Amino acid sequence: MYAFQFERATDAQAAVAKLKSDGDAKFLAGGQSLLAAMKLRLAAPSMLVDVARIPGMADIKVQGDAVVIGAAACHADVAANAEVKARIPGLAALALGIGDRQVRALGTLGGSLANDDPAADYPAAVLALNATVITDRREIAADDFFKGLYETALAPDELITAVRFPVPEQSGYVKFRNPASRFALVGVMVARTGQTVRVAVTGAADSVFRAPALEQALAASFTPAAARAVKMDASGLNTDLHASAAYRAHLIPVLAARAVEAALRG
Repeated sequence: MYAFQFERATDAQAAVAKLKSDGDAKFLAGGQSLLAAMKLRLAAPSMLVDVARIPGMADIKVQGDAVVIGAAACHADVAANAEVKARIPGLAALALGIGDRQVRALGTLGGSLANDDPAADYPAAVLALNATVITDRREIAADDFFKGLYETALAPDELITAVRFPVPEQSGYVKFRNPASRFALVGVMVARTGQTVRVAVTGAADSVFRAPALEQALAASFTPAAARAVKMDASGLNTDLHASAAYRAHLIPVLAARAVEAALRG
C-alpha cells in the first residue's frame, strides 16, 4: 500500500467538501471494492474520506409506501431488517446472498451502487423496484442512474446518502453465481405492483438492464411458465471465461421464472 491521507467525515456536506478540495480523493464506506483496487494499484486516491459513520447514513426506515435505506447500511443489516423482510422480501433475500459473511458485514448499499460493478446484485434491485437514489444534492430515478460499465449518473464529488425503495406487491431475486466470488453470472430481479412488472438483469452485460420482453410476458401472466417461454436475444450480452452470451441468454428466462416463484411464495 502507498501513503494517502485519511479523513472521517461528520456529515455529508463535510465529506463532499473534502472531495471538492482534492480531485484525487475518494469516498470510503465498506471498502470492499475500493481497497482491493488500491492493493492492485488500479486506484491511487490521495485521500480517503470515510462516510460510513456519518450519523443517520445507515438508518433503515419506512416512509409511507416506501422503505428508505441509508447508503452506509451494510448488506447484513439490510438482510436482517424486519421492515425490509416484511415489505420487500426479495430485497432482503438479495442482500443475504451477497458475497460471504465478511463482505455482508462491511459492504454497503451506497458503495455497491456507486461502484456499479456489472455483476453486482443491488443494481438489479434498484432498477426492478424503480427505486430513487438520493444524494447530497438531488434525487435520481433508477432508470436514469446506471449509464454503463462502472458508470453512473453521479458527479465525481456526489455522495449517495440513501435509496428509497417503493414497496411492491411481490418481488423476487435469483442469481446463478460464480462459485468463487459469488458475483452473479446472471441475476434476475422481478417486481410486480398492480399490472406493472419490472424485470432487471445483472451479470449478463456491461451494466444492469431491464428486460422488456419478460416484463410484457409477466404483466400478462405473472407465472413461471410465462417467464420460461420468453426467448432472449444474446446480442449485447457478455462472453467470458465463465459463460458465453448464448448461455447467459438461456439463463435469463430460467432465473426469471425462479424469481417469480420466489415472489409468489412471498
